[in-house]
Amino acid sequence: MQLPVTTIEEVCARQLCTGCGVCASVEPKRFRMADALEYGRRPFLVEQPAKESGLGLQCCPGASLEHTFDPSDPELEQELIAGWGPVYDVWEGFATDDAIRLAGSSGGAATALALYCIEQGGMSGVLHTGARQDAVHLNESVYSTSREELLDRTGSRYAPASPCDGLHFIEQAAGPSVFIGKPCDVAAVKRAQEVRPELSGKVGVTLAFFCAGTPSTQGTLELLKQVGVEDPQSIEGLRYRGNGWPGKWTVRWREPSGELRSSEMTYAESWGFLQKYRQWRCYICPDHTGEFADIAVGDPWYREVQPGEPGKSLIIARTPRGREIIQAAQRSGYLTLETRDATLLPRSQPNLLGTRGGLWARLKVLHVLGAAVPNLKGFETFPFWLRALGTSQKVQSFTGTIKRVFTKQLRRKASIIETKGEA
Repeated sequence: MQLPVTTIEEVCARQLCTGCGVCASVEPKRFRMADALEYGRRPFLVEQPAKESGLGLQCCPGASLEHTFDPSDPELEQELIAGWGPVYDVWEGFATDDAIRLAGSSGGAATALALYCIEQGGMSGVLHTGARQDAVHLNESVYSTSREELLDRTGSRYAPASPCDGLHFIEQAAGPSVFIGKPCDVAAVKRAQEVRPELSGKVGVTLAFFCAGTPSTQGTLELLKQVGVEDPQSIEGLRYRGNGWPGKWTVRWREPSGELRSSEMTYAESWGFLQKYRQWRCYICPDHTGEFADIAVGDPWYREVQPGEPGKSLIIARTPRGREIIQAAQRSGYLTLETRDATLLPRSQPNLLGTRGGLWARLKVLHVLGAAVPNLKGFETFPFWLRALGTSQKVQSFTGTIKRVFTKQLRRKASIIETKGEA
Protein backbone atom coordinates (compact mmCIF):
# COMPACT_ATOMS: atom_id res chain seq x y z
CA MET A 1 0.00 0.00 0.00
CA GLN A 2 1.45 3.35 -1.06
CA LEU A 3 1.67 6.03 1.61
CA PRO A 4 -0.38 9.20 1.03
CA VAL A 5 1.28 12.58 0.56
CA THR A 6 -1.34 15.27 1.07
CA THR A 7 0.45 17.95 3.11
CA ILE A 8 3.86 19.60 3.27
CA GLU A 9 4.45 17.77 6.54
CA GLU A 10 3.89 14.49 4.71
CA VAL A 11 6.29 15.56 1.94
CA CYS A 12 9.01 16.01 4.56
CA ALA A 13 8.22 12.94 6.64
CA ARG A 14 8.14 10.72 3.53
CA GLN A 15 11.52 12.15 2.41
CA LEU A 16 10.21 13.73 -0.79
CA CYS A 17 11.26 17.27 0.17
CA THR A 18 13.89 18.91 -2.05
CA GLY A 19 14.49 21.76 0.38
CA CYS A 20 13.67 24.45 -2.19
CA GLY A 21 11.82 26.72 0.27
CA VAL A 22 8.83 27.52 -1.93
CA CYS A 23 6.32 26.43 0.74
CA ALA A 24 7.81 28.94 3.19
CA SER A 25 7.48 31.62 0.52
CA VAL A 26 3.84 31.04 -0.44
CA GLU A 27 2.74 30.15 3.13
CA PRO A 28 5.01 32.32 5.31
CA LYS A 29 2.53 32.35 8.19
CA ARG A 30 2.82 28.58 8.47
CA PHE A 31 6.34 27.57 7.41
CA ARG A 32 9.93 28.75 7.88
CA MET A 33 13.07 27.11 6.52
CA ALA A 34 15.84 25.74 8.73
CA ASP A 35 18.53 23.08 8.55
CA ALA A 36 18.00 19.46 9.55
CA LEU A 37 21.51 18.03 9.90
CA GLU A 38 20.94 14.65 8.24
CA TYR A 39 18.39 15.76 5.62
CA GLY A 40 19.01 19.32 4.44
CA ARG A 41 16.96 22.51 4.46
CA ARG A 42 13.42 21.72 5.55
CA PRO A 43 10.21 23.64 6.34
CA PHE A 44 9.28 23.85 10.01
CA LEU A 45 6.13 25.31 11.54
CA VAL A 46 6.30 28.90 12.75
CA GLU A 47 5.51 29.60 16.40
CA GLN A 48 1.78 30.11 15.85
CA PRO A 49 1.17 28.51 12.46
CA ALA A 50 -1.76 29.41 10.27
CA LYS A 51 -3.82 26.60 8.79
CA GLU A 52 -2.18 24.98 5.78
CA SER A 53 -3.67 26.57 2.65
CA GLY A 54 -2.48 23.97 0.17
CA LEU A 55 -0.49 26.51 -1.86
CA GLY A 56 2.80 25.09 -0.64
CA LEU A 57 1.86 21.60 -1.76
CA GLN A 58 0.57 22.97 -5.05
CA CYS A 59 4.00 24.49 -5.75
CA CYS A 60 6.09 21.67 -4.26
CA PRO A 61 8.49 20.07 -6.79
CA GLY A 62 9.19 17.25 -4.36
CA ALA A 63 5.60 16.05 -4.47
CA SER A 64 5.05 16.45 -8.21
CA LEU A 65 6.60 17.61 -11.46
CA GLU A 66 4.81 18.01 -14.79
CA HIS A 67 6.05 19.16 -18.17
CA THR A 68 3.63 21.44 -20.02
CA PHE A 69 5.73 22.56 -22.99
CA ASP A 70 4.59 21.78 -26.52
CA PRO A 71 6.81 18.95 -27.84
CA SER A 72 5.59 19.57 -31.39
CA ASP A 73 7.28 22.98 -31.54
CA PRO A 74 9.43 22.69 -34.69
CA GLU A 75 12.17 24.86 -33.19
CA LEU A 76 12.88 22.30 -30.47
CA GLU A 77 15.65 19.75 -30.89
CA GLN A 78 13.24 16.87 -31.41
CA GLU A 79 15.77 14.08 -30.89
CA LEU A 80 16.61 15.40 -27.41
CA ILE A 81 13.11 15.85 -25.99
CA ALA A 82 12.61 12.32 -24.63
CA GLY A 83 15.83 12.25 -22.64
CA TRP A 84 16.55 15.92 -21.96
CA GLY A 85 13.31 17.90 -22.07
CA PRO A 86 12.90 21.10 -24.12
CA VAL A 87 16.08 22.22 -25.90
CA TYR A 88 16.18 25.09 -28.39
CA ASP A 89 19.94 25.55 -28.65
CA VAL A 90 23.15 24.29 -27.07
CA TRP A 91 26.47 26.13 -26.94
CA GLU A 92 29.87 25.75 -25.36
CA GLY A 93 31.15 29.07 -24.13
CA PHE A 94 32.37 31.13 -21.20
CA ALA A 95 32.20 34.50 -19.46
CA THR A 96 34.12 37.12 -21.41
CA ASP A 97 35.09 38.76 -18.11
CA ASP A 98 38.25 36.88 -17.07
CA ALA A 99 37.65 37.32 -13.33
CA ILE A 100 34.15 35.87 -13.58
CA ARG A 101 35.36 33.02 -15.78
CA LEU A 102 38.09 32.10 -13.28
CA ALA A 103 35.87 32.31 -10.21
CA GLY A 104 32.97 30.35 -11.70
CA SER A 105 32.62 26.60 -11.24
CA SER A 106 33.08 26.02 -14.96
CA GLY A 107 33.17 28.93 -17.38
CA GLY A 108 31.21 31.50 -15.36
CA ALA A 109 28.33 31.57 -17.84
CA ALA A 110 25.56 31.84 -15.24
CA THR A 111 27.22 34.82 -13.56
CA ALA A 112 27.92 36.48 -16.91
CA LEU A 113 24.30 36.08 -18.00
CA ALA A 114 23.06 37.43 -14.67
CA LEU A 115 25.38 40.44 -14.92
CA TYR A 116 24.19 41.16 -18.45
CA CYS A 117 20.58 41.11 -17.24
CA ILE A 118 21.38 43.65 -14.51
CA GLU A 119 23.57 46.00 -16.52
CA GLN A 120 21.97 45.78 -19.96
CA GLY A 121 18.74 43.81 -19.65
CA GLY A 122 16.79 46.16 -17.40
CA MET A 123 16.58 43.77 -14.44
CA SER A 124 16.83 44.86 -10.82
CA GLY A 125 18.90 42.03 -9.39
CA VAL A 126 19.53 38.32 -8.96
CA LEU A 127 18.06 35.95 -6.39
CA HIS A 128 20.50 33.10 -5.79
CA THR A 129 22.53 31.34 -3.07
CA GLY A 130 25.62 32.45 -1.20
CA ALA A 131 27.64 31.43 1.84
CA ARG A 132 26.33 32.73 5.14
CA GLN A 133 28.62 35.45 6.39
CA ASP A 134 28.41 34.27 10.01
CA ALA A 135 28.73 30.55 9.19
CA VAL A 136 30.39 30.04 5.81
CA HIS A 137 29.78 26.28 5.73
CA LEU A 138 26.05 27.05 5.50
CA ASN A 139 24.07 28.75 2.73
CA GLU A 140 21.56 31.57 2.60
CA SER A 141 19.38 33.14 -0.07
CA VAL A 142 20.85 36.41 -1.32
CA TYR A 143 19.82 39.16 -3.73
CA SER A 144 22.72 40.59 -5.71
CA THR A 145 22.53 43.87 -7.63
CA SER A 146 26.13 44.44 -8.78
CA ARG A 147 29.13 42.77 -10.38
CA GLU A 148 30.98 42.87 -7.06
CA GLU A 149 28.22 41.00 -5.24
CA LEU A 150 27.85 38.43 -8.01
CA LEU A 151 31.61 37.84 -8.16
CA ASP A 152 31.78 37.43 -4.38
CA ARG A 153 29.08 34.74 -4.55
CA THR A 154 30.30 32.65 -7.49
CA GLY A 155 31.08 28.95 -7.37
CA SER A 156 29.03 25.88 -6.58
CA ARG A 157 27.74 25.29 -3.07
CA TYR A 158 27.39 21.55 -2.47
CA ALA A 159 25.34 22.07 0.66
CA PRO A 160 21.62 22.58 1.42
CA ALA A 161 20.12 25.73 -0.10
CA SER A 162 16.54 26.98 -0.31
CA PRO A 163 16.61 30.01 -2.65
CA CYS A 164 12.83 29.98 -3.09
CA ASP A 165 12.42 31.21 0.48
CA GLY A 166 13.76 34.51 -0.87
CA LEU A 167 11.08 35.05 -3.52
CA HIS A 168 9.92 38.11 -1.58
CA PHE A 169 13.09 39.85 -2.85
CA ILE A 170 11.79 39.43 -6.39
CA GLU A 171 8.27 40.53 -5.46
CA GLN A 172 9.59 43.69 -3.78
CA ALA A 173 12.09 44.63 -6.49
CA ALA A 174 11.42 47.67 -8.65
CA GLY A 175 11.75 45.66 -11.86
CA PRO A 176 12.02 42.05 -13.00
CA SER A 177 14.73 39.82 -11.52
CA VAL A 178 16.93 36.86 -12.40
CA PHE A 179 16.47 33.63 -10.46
CA ILE A 180 19.33 31.11 -10.25
CA GLY A 181 18.90 27.75 -8.59
CA LYS A 182 18.86 23.99 -8.81
CA PRO A 183 16.48 22.37 -11.31
CA CYS A 184 13.93 21.67 -8.56
CA ASP A 185 14.15 25.29 -7.36
CA VAL A 186 13.36 26.59 -10.83
CA ALA A 187 10.43 24.18 -11.18
CA ALA A 188 9.08 25.54 -7.89
CA VAL A 189 9.40 29.14 -9.09
CA LYS A 190 7.42 28.29 -12.22
CA ARG A 191 4.62 26.91 -10.04
CA ALA A 192 4.78 29.82 -7.60
CA GLN A 193 4.24 32.30 -10.42
CA GLU A 194 0.90 30.63 -11.07
CA VAL A 195 -0.38 31.11 -7.51
CA ARG A 196 1.15 34.46 -6.49
CA PRO A 197 0.05 37.51 -8.49
CA GLU A 198 2.84 39.53 -6.83
CA LEU A 199 5.43 37.21 -8.34
CA SER A 200 3.94 36.70 -11.78
CA GLY A 201 5.62 39.06 -14.21
CA LYS A 202 8.48 39.88 -11.84
CA VAL A 203 10.64 36.89 -12.78
CA GLY A 204 12.64 38.13 -15.77
CA VAL A 205 14.51 34.89 -16.48
CA THR A 206 15.27 31.63 -14.69
CA LEU A 207 18.70 29.96 -14.78
CA ALA A 208 19.29 26.42 -13.55
CA PHE A 209 22.61 24.71 -13.07
CA PHE A 210 23.08 20.99 -13.61
CA CYS A 211 22.66 19.13 -10.33
CA ALA A 212 23.56 15.60 -9.27
CA GLY A 213 21.97 16.00 -5.85
CA THR A 214 22.23 18.01 -2.63
CA PRO A 215 24.43 16.66 0.19
CA SER A 216 23.31 17.37 3.75
CA THR A 217 25.13 19.66 6.16
CA GLN A 218 26.34 16.53 7.91
CA GLY A 219 28.26 15.69 4.74
CA THR A 220 30.14 18.98 4.85
CA LEU A 221 30.89 18.60 8.56
CA GLU A 222 32.26 15.09 8.05
CA LEU A 223 34.41 16.25 5.14
CA LEU A 224 35.77 19.08 7.28
CA LYS A 225 36.72 16.58 9.98
CA GLN A 226 38.69 14.63 7.37
CA VAL A 227 41.12 17.56 7.10
CA GLY A 228 41.17 18.40 10.81
CA VAL A 229 38.44 21.03 11.16
CA GLU A 230 36.43 20.13 14.26
CA ASP A 231 34.75 23.48 14.87
CA PRO A 232 32.91 24.94 11.86
CA GLN A 233 32.92 28.34 13.56
CA SER A 234 36.68 28.46 13.08
CA ILE A 235 36.28 28.48 9.28
CA GLU A 236 37.20 31.73 7.54
CA GLY A 237 36.67 30.57 3.96
CA LEU A 238 35.11 27.56 2.23
CA ARG A 239 34.75 26.93 -1.51
CA TYR A 240 33.48 23.77 -3.12
CA ARG A 241 34.57 24.66 -6.65
CA GLY A 242 35.80 27.60 -8.69
CA ASN A 243 39.04 29.56 -9.03
CA GLY A 244 39.97 27.21 -11.86
CA TRP A 245 38.23 24.42 -13.74
CA PRO A 246 36.82 22.31 -12.27
CA GLY A 247 38.36 23.93 -9.24
CA LYS A 248 39.23 22.50 -5.84
CA TRP A 249 37.40 22.15 -2.56
CA THR A 250 39.28 24.58 -0.35
CA VAL A 251 38.90 25.47 3.33
CA ARG A 252 40.70 28.02 5.49
CA TRP A 253 40.34 27.92 9.25
CA ARG A 254 41.98 29.26 12.38
CA GLU A 255 43.28 26.99 15.12
CA PRO A 256 42.66 27.84 18.81
CA SER A 257 46.31 28.97 18.89
CA GLY A 258 45.51 31.59 16.28
CA GLU A 259 47.35 29.81 13.47
CA LEU A 260 45.64 30.12 10.08
CA ARG A 261 45.56 26.81 8.22
CA SER A 262 44.20 25.63 4.89
CA SER A 263 43.48 22.39 3.09
CA GLU A 264 42.20 21.40 -0.32
CA MET A 265 40.88 18.43 -2.28
CA THR A 266 40.25 17.84 -5.94
CA TYR A 267 36.70 18.12 -7.22
CA ALA A 268 36.61 14.34 -7.71
CA GLU A 269 37.78 13.69 -4.14
CA SER A 270 35.39 16.12 -2.46
CA TRP A 271 32.32 15.22 -4.53
CA GLY A 272 33.13 11.53 -4.20
CA PHE A 273 32.83 11.99 -0.44
CA LEU A 274 29.88 14.39 -0.33
CA GLN A 275 27.63 12.54 -2.78
CA LYS A 276 27.14 9.77 -0.21
CA TYR A 277 25.19 12.29 1.89
CA ARG A 278 22.66 13.31 -0.78
CA GLN A 279 19.03 13.58 0.28
CA TRP A 280 16.79 10.72 -0.83
CA ARG A 281 14.60 12.82 -3.15
CA CYS A 282 17.63 13.40 -5.39
CA TYR A 283 17.86 9.65 -6.09
CA ILE A 284 14.40 9.74 -7.68
CA CYS A 285 14.72 13.04 -9.50
CA PRO A 286 13.92 13.06 -13.23
CA ASP A 287 15.50 16.46 -13.90
CA HIS A 288 19.21 16.97 -13.36
CA THR A 289 19.72 19.51 -16.16
CA GLY A 290 17.17 22.27 -15.51
CA GLU A 291 14.37 21.23 -17.85
CA PHE A 292 11.95 23.84 -16.43
CA ALA A 293 14.35 26.79 -16.72
CA ASP A 294 14.76 29.40 -19.44
CA ILE A 295 18.50 28.71 -19.45
CA ALA A 296 20.49 25.80 -18.03
CA VAL A 297 24.26 25.66 -17.53
CA GLY A 298 26.66 22.87 -16.67
CA ASP A 299 30.06 21.42 -17.40
CA PRO A 300 30.97 20.25 -20.92
CA TRP A 301 32.34 16.91 -19.76
CA TYR A 302 32.42 15.45 -23.29
CA ARG A 303 36.22 15.50 -23.13
CA GLU A 304 38.91 15.38 -20.49
CA VAL A 305 39.75 18.73 -18.95
CA GLN A 306 43.47 19.49 -19.20
CA PRO A 307 45.41 20.80 -16.17
CA GLY A 308 45.32 24.58 -16.03
CA GLU A 309 42.74 24.83 -18.80
CA PRO A 310 40.45 27.89 -18.49
CA GLY A 311 36.84 27.11 -17.70
CA LYS A 312 34.15 26.33 -20.24
CA SER A 313 30.37 26.17 -19.76
CA LEU A 314 27.68 24.15 -21.46
CA ILE A 315 24.83 26.60 -22.10
CA ILE A 316 21.33 25.41 -23.00
CA ALA A 317 18.44 27.57 -24.19
CA ARG A 318 15.31 25.82 -22.95
CA THR A 319 12.85 28.53 -23.97
CA PRO A 320 12.80 31.17 -26.73
CA ARG A 321 13.19 33.74 -23.95
CA GLY A 322 16.34 32.02 -22.77
CA ARG A 323 17.79 31.86 -26.26
CA GLU A 324 17.11 35.57 -26.76
CA ILE A 325 19.00 36.47 -23.57
CA ILE A 326 21.96 34.21 -24.38
CA GLN A 327 22.36 35.76 -27.81
CA ALA A 328 21.94 39.30 -26.47
CA ALA A 329 24.60 38.65 -23.82
CA GLN A 330 26.93 37.50 -26.56
CA ARG A 331 26.26 40.57 -28.71
CA SER A 332 26.91 42.82 -25.71
CA GLY A 333 30.25 41.18 -24.95
CA TYR A 334 29.32 39.46 -21.68
CA LEU A 335 29.39 35.94 -23.06
CA THR A 336 31.69 34.23 -25.56
CA LEU A 337 30.01 31.40 -27.49
CA GLU A 338 32.48 29.10 -29.25
CA THR A 339 30.55 26.06 -30.44
CA ARG A 340 26.87 25.64 -31.27
CA ASP A 341 26.06 21.94 -31.29
CA ALA A 342 23.02 20.16 -29.81
CA THR A 343 24.99 16.91 -29.45
CA LEU A 344 27.17 18.56 -26.80
CA LEU A 345 24.44 17.92 -24.22
CA PRO A 346 24.20 14.10 -24.50
CA ARG A 347 27.96 13.84 -25.07
CA SER A 348 28.66 15.86 -21.92
CA GLN A 349 26.29 13.94 -19.66
CA PRO A 350 26.11 10.39 -21.05
CA ASN A 351 25.31 8.79 -17.69
CA LEU A 352 22.11 10.78 -17.26
CA LEU A 353 20.18 8.69 -19.76
CA GLY A 354 20.99 5.69 -17.60
CA THR A 355 19.91 7.69 -14.56
CA ARG A 356 16.56 8.38 -16.22
CA GLY A 357 16.20 4.71 -17.08
CA GLY A 358 17.06 3.64 -13.55
CA LEU A 359 14.36 5.97 -12.28
CA TRP A 360 11.67 3.80 -13.84
CA ALA A 361 12.76 0.80 -11.78
CA ARG A 362 13.18 2.81 -8.59
CA LEU A 363 9.65 4.19 -8.80
CA LYS A 364 8.25 0.71 -9.43
CA VAL A 365 9.99 -0.65 -6.33
CA LEU A 366 8.72 2.25 -4.19
CA HIS A 367 5.17 1.62 -5.40
CA VAL A 368 5.33 -2.09 -4.63
CA LEU A 369 6.92 -1.70 -1.21
CA GLY A 370 4.59 1.08 -0.09
CA ALA A 371 7.00 4.01 0.02
CA ALA A 372 6.06 7.50 -1.13
CA VAL A 373 6.44 8.33 -4.82
CA PRO A 374 6.38 11.77 -6.48
CA ASN A 375 3.80 12.35 -9.18
CA LEU A 376 5.81 12.75 -12.39
CA LYS A 377 4.25 13.61 -15.75
CA GLY A 378 5.92 14.20 -19.10
CA PHE A 379 9.13 12.27 -18.38
CA GLU A 380 9.98 9.20 -20.42
CA THR A 381 11.80 6.60 -18.31
CA PHE A 382 10.98 3.05 -19.41
CA PRO A 383 12.51 3.35 -22.92
CA PHE A 384 15.81 4.35 -21.34
CA TRP A 385 15.64 1.50 -18.84
CA LEU A 386 15.41 -0.81 -21.85
CA ARG A 387 18.07 0.81 -24.02
CA ALA A 388 20.52 2.66 -21.78
CA LEU A 389 21.07 0.07 -19.06
CA GLY A 390 22.94 -3.20 -19.31
CA THR A 391 21.64 -6.37 -17.70
CA SER A 392 23.55 -5.90 -14.45
CA GLN A 393 22.46 -2.26 -14.28
CA LYS A 394 18.84 -3.26 -14.77
CA VAL A 395 19.11 -5.71 -11.89
CA GLN A 396 20.88 -3.12 -9.72
CA SER A 397 18.15 -0.54 -10.38
CA PHE A 398 15.75 -2.89 -8.57
CA THR A 399 17.96 -4.45 -5.90
CA GLY A 400 19.65 -1.18 -4.96
CA THR A 401 16.32 0.51 -4.42
CA ILE A 402 14.96 -2.37 -2.36
CA LYS A 403 18.00 -2.06 -0.10
CA ARG A 404 17.56 1.71 0.28
CA VAL A 405 13.88 1.37 1.13
CA PHE A 406 14.91 -0.51 4.25
CA THR A 407 18.18 1.26 5.12
CA LYS A 408 16.56 4.68 4.78
CA GLN A 409 13.29 3.46 6.33
CA LEU A 410 11.30 4.91 3.43
CA ARG A 411 8.10 3.15 4.45
CA ARG A 412 7.99 5.04 7.74
CA LYS A 413 7.60 8.67 8.60
CA ALA A 414 10.99 10.24 9.27
CA SER A 415 11.45 12.44 12.32
CA ILE A 416 12.84 15.70 10.95
CA ILE A 417 14.60 17.63 13.72
CA GLU A 418 15.83 21.18 13.34
CA THR A 419 19.54 21.69 13.88
CA LYS A 420 20.03 24.22 16.65
CA GLY A 421 22.90 26.69 16.62
CA GLU A 422 25.29 26.72 13.68
CA ALA A 423 25.62 22.93 13.21
